[in-house]
Amino acid sequence: MFNCYFKSSKENKSHYQKMKLEMLNYIKDSLERKIASVTASIEVLENQIQRDTVETGS
Repeated sequence: MFNCYFKSSKENKSHYQKMKLEMLNYIKDSLERKIASVTASIEVLENQIQRDTVETGS
């Protein structure tokens, strides 16, 4: 079982900061994946619009 007991408040603070950093990095990685997906979708849509504009001559 996970032991939450720390010898000092300094160790407790350090543990909390490490856990927070881990969580924030996880969120950042998730957002970066989502941004990459949206960026790719935008590029595909822009290419389709450009292709359709050239084909119709508009």
